[in-house]
Amino acid sequence: MFETKRLPEKPDATAPDGMDVRLLPNLRGGGMAHFEIPPGAVSRAVTHKTVEEIWLFLSGRGQMWRKSQDREEVVEVERGVCVTIPLGTRFQVRSLGPEPLAAIAVTMPPWPGAGEAIAVEGKWPPTLARK
Repeated sequence: MFETKRLPEKPDATAPDGMDVRLLPNLRGGGMAHFEIPPGAVSRAVTHKTVEEIWLFLSGRGQMWRKSQDREEVVEVERGVCVTIPLGTRFQVRSLGPEPLAAIAVTMPPWPGAGEAIAVEGKWPPTLARK
């Protein structure tokens, strides 16, 4: 019924975009995870089939590219910046500072598993290896 969890020291998995992911609790309407990308790294660009996300950046400095239909933007991200990723949005993240770029993300509904993320062409060449 209730769940309490500490942020894991080590990643639980690698996200489809190549970022390290630490899983946090889920409820029926949504789930939460912690994402981290190393300094100087660029994620792979993806879009989601069924989920939307809200990201709150916790540390580091970087940029997030988002594109949906005719709208496209690159936003500077750092501690305290919160962004939305509506359904069908293509997005990509790159870390520009000397420390990892980290964020907490809420996924609505909860992440359904393999096959949810689809690789797309992004703004920058990715540096994170495919897994």
